[in-house]
Amino acid sequence: MRIIYAAFILVLMTSCASDSFELPENARSLLTNDSTKTWKLAKRYNDGHRMNMGDCFLSYRVSYSNDGTTSDNNALNKNCGDSMEANWSFYTNDNGAYIKIKGEKVKTLLNQENDYKFFKISTLSDTLLVISFKHKQFGNKERTIEDYLVPEHIEIKNRNYHN
Repeated sequence: MRIIYAAFILVLMTSCASDSFELPENARSLLTNDSTKTWKLAKRYNDGHRMNMGDCFLSYRVSYSNDGTTSDNNALNKNCGDSMEANWSFYTNDNGAYIKIKGEKVKTLLNQENDYKFFKISTLSDTLLVISFKHKQFGNKERTIEDYLVPEHIEIKNRNYHN
């Protein structure tokens, strides 16, 4: 019986470990297109619930450059806040792969103590980037946000699915 239990635990541990996304060798190229690649939000989930995306979400674009810089277009859109300008890098550990954003505005714009934030990657391909992160919202409650981003030239139907 102990052998069966030990085998079950081993299978469970290895199946959980395989859920972790591993960066492909060409990850930098996929993210930046070997120059600068601009991504837009296709959809967003807040603690597993699909969010209706208003004007700021629909117009949001984030660009990743091969030189390790990133910026978004928030300041170019009415009432969408300041733009993030920071450095990015890939980071991996036993829990998976991440995009690390580091810069002066990270503390203020992302409402946190550090000047860096990790975005966990669950998908990175030429046409899809899925990242998740913890974010404090209403009542200082921490929630998990999951963003699905696509290259800006791809048309996505029903992005504003409540209207």
